[in-house]
Amino acid sequence: MLYDGHVHTPFCPHGTKDTLASYCEQAIKAGLKGISFTEHAPLPEGFTDTAPKQDSAMSKQDFYSYIEEVQAVRSIYQDHLAIGIGLEVDYIEGFEEQTALLLNEVGPFLTDSILSVHFLKHGDTYTCMDYSPDVLISLASSLGSIDAVHTLYYQTVLKSIQEDLGPYKPRRIGHMTLANKFQIKAPPSRSFIREQDAILSALLSGRYSLDFNVAGLRKPLCKETYPPLTVAKQAASMGIPLVFGSDAHQYKEMDHSPDDYQGLSFTAPISISE
Repeated sequence: MLYDGHVHTPFCPHGTKDTLASYCEQAIKAGLKGISFTEHAPLPEGFTDTAPKQDSAMSKQDFYSYIEEVQAVRSIYQDHLAIGIGLEVDYIEGFEEQTALLLNEVGPFLTDSILSVHFLKHGDTYTCMDYSPDVLISLASSLGSIDAVHTLYYQTVLKSIQEDLGPYKPRRIGHMTLANKFQIKAPPSRSFIREQDAILSALLSGRYSLDFNVAGLRKPLCKETYPPLTVAKQAASMGIPLVFGSDAHQYKEMDHSPDDYQGLSFTAPISISE
């Protein structure tokens, strides 16, 4: 299915001001049948963004403007492109109740959503693990090793699948190997196949889909998809639906197509007309 299920917008504080229309035009030019706008959801009540620039997510006051603008562009392009109204929701350990309350408020406006891990809890502290190589290396120093960061990341992803976040909990898990973002500069000493297998098993039993996220290919210290092709093929062989995602933060980043991965079959997260 020629669908991009992970696209950001000008509402992203760490993105660009590329318009919603520019993403739609790029999608049509690429021959896509549809896209989902999945902006970073407002962080849960009481949580302080620990990223150095505090630019991880859309503000709560911008949410309704975001919905209105996506609804408007969906109407404009309805004859040319299916558009999902979505969010990329952060799973933050210890803030499950607040996240469920947020989802109960915003969920009725959505047709698609992704659940992702960016913040790792260690002690009473939270770190935005993927912010920069220096942040990850500092976290590794606190935890004892790069391997410990990867272990904690996969444990947290597994918790995100297992936790009850209410009826509007996203049913797709985002970039499940994001811990690899800086692997060329800060490589782990071992593979994490066992941890990845546990996540795939949880996805299957919970009937979740998986974000096949090509953003890692654009990252100079990663150079692979999230998850890697071997893991994606394993997921597909288990019957876990894969949703292609560019994770574009500017329209020019919609430079890969599901057709580039002939060995994989992708699904659309919303119903669209062929």
